[in-house]
Amino acid sequence: MSYEDILYEVDGHAAVITINRADRLNAFRAKTIEELIHAFKRAWADKAVRALILTGAGSRAFCVGGDVKQRNETGDYGPTENGLFEAIYFHRLIRDVPKPVIAAVNGLAIGGGHVLHVLCDLSIAADHARFGQAGPRVGSFDGGFGSAYLARVVGEKRAREIWFLLEQYSAEQAERWGLVNKVVPADELLAAAKAWVEQLAQYSPTAIRFLKHSFNADTDHQGGLSQLSQAGLDVFAVTDEAKEGAAAFAEKRAPDFTAHQISN
Repeated sequence: MSYEDILYEVDGHAAVITINRADRLNAFRAKTIEELIHAFKRAWADKAVRALILTGAGSRAFCVGGDVKQRNETGDYGPTENGLFEAIYFHRLIRDVPKPVIAAVNGLAIGGGHVLHVLCDLSIAADHARFGQAGPRVGSFDGGFGSAYLARVVGEKRAREIWFLLEQYSAEQAERWGLVNKVVPADELLAAAKAWVEQLAQYSPTAIRFLKHSFNADTDHQGGLSQLSQAGLDVFAVTDEAKEGAAAFAEKRAPDFTAHQISN
C-alpha cells in the first residue's frame, strides 16, 4: 500500500513508521491517523517484525499533535475512507499491538504528539527534543490516556504541571522525570532505536507479548476515560471557546478566553 502522510519500511527486525508531514511539524490529520493504523496492523501481521519504531520526518518535530490549522479551516481533521477520526483507536492500538513500540523522538513532541510518545512502550529522544502539552491553549484537552496514564509515568504533580502550565521541557529534563528512557545525539537517534529492536529480537516474542499485556492490564481501564474524554471533546470542539483557541493558533495570536470564565 502507498501512503500519503507516512513512510513505512522494514529494516532488520524493525518496522520504522515515520509521520511524513514535516511542513506541518508532523501534525496529524484524520488521514494520517488512518494510515498509522494501517501501518501498525501491517507491522503486527509481519512475523519478521519484532518491534515498531514511531518517529517523525525531519529534525524539527516528532509530532505536534492534531493539525489545528486544518481544524480551524474545516472544523474537523479532514476526510478519511471510513469517515471517522480514529485517534483514540490508534492510542489503543499502540498498546494492543503485541510487539514493543519505541518512540524515536526527533524534535518537538507537543500536544497529541506528546501523548503518542507517552503511550509507546519505550521512548528514546534526540538531545534537542522538547516535550510538552498545548491543549488548553488551543481549545482542546485529553482526559484519557494523555493525562491519566501520563500521571502513572511521571507522577500526579508533574502531570498536572505539564497540563496546567503548558511549558516545554528539554530531553535532559524529560529523562530525569522518567518521561523518556534515554537521550542520544540527534544523528544517532534512529540507529539507537534500531539497536534496541535488534536486542529485543534475541528474546522470546511470546514472553515479550505477555509482558506488554501484563504492564498494560493495570491501566487498561483508562481506555474508557479516553472514550469519555473524546465524546466530551467532540461536544466542546464546536463551542465558541474551543473555536477561539483554534483561531488564535492559526492567526498566531494569544487566545482570549475572558468570556468563558467559570463562575459556578
